[in-house]
Amino acid sequence: MSRLDSTFSTLRAARQPGLVAFATAGDPDLPRSEAVFLALDAAGASVLEIGVPFSDPLADGPVIQRASNRALRGGTTLLRAIGLAARVRRQARAPIVLFTYLNPVLRLGVERFAGEAAQAGVDGVLVVDLPLEEAGPFRDAAAGSGLDTILLVAPTSGPERIRRAAALGGGFLYAVSRLGVTGARERLSDGARALVTRIRAETSLPIALGFGISQPEHVREAARWSDAAVVGSAIVQTVEEHGSDPRLAEAVYDRLTWLLGAASSTGVPPVRS
Repeated sequence: MSRLDSTFSTLRAARQPGLVAFATAGDPDLPRSEAVFLALDAAGASVLEIGVPFSDPLADGPVIQRASNRALRGGTTLLRAIGLAARVRRQARAPIVLFTYLNPVLRLGVERFAGEAAQAGVDGVLVVDLPLEEAGPFRDAAAGSGLDTILLVAPTSGPERIRRAAALGGGFLYAVSRLGVTGARERLSDGARALVTRIRAETSLPIALGFGISQPEHVREAARWSDAAVVGSAIVQTVEEHGSDPRLAEAVYDRLTWLLGAASSTGVPPVRS
């Protein structure tokens, strides 16, 4: 059983909602980015989603676009993001998913990418602009290295497309709660529950609901229907606001515990060795 399968099985058995926590590799720099992910793990993230910075992140809103620009200016590449994942893996409890666009993967080579990611201890890969019609060869290469391929399901996806994504994917399905780009919103999309219900009718894979989740009530609401909420822009915004603050990791820890509905923290616990 993969680390992702084990995590979601445990959550389901305990009737406990999960939280997938996203941040951008190399933002504000690689050493502090490592501290950010370890703080997210310590705060209780179910899955760590490490975003690979890309020069043209069309699926992302302005907050994550700025994070990608900062990371790229600092010299973060796909291989350095994988190196970051390896360092995080040595100390973190949660499974690790790499979130990337297709171009850096193709430039590196799909087989090499899958091998490097697996060697680093990555558990799954989400290639946001990978067409479902072309996902088979990528899935095969990833599976050959023991990686789950995380696929997206949109509000416009019909039953046949959902079934195809479920057949090709592994780990969990990422349900995009609204059309458009990533970014914090005041409320969840009115169609989010209906989307999760439609996916549930076609597959038993765990479902993580994302896009626009930025408040504790969003997390609680998403947990009523899905297996996990995905939080990205709210965390990345915290990194942006505290990027020059020596207490950056504490700020990220506090943001995640707030989103999970916990009391305000007194600081990041000692990192597990």
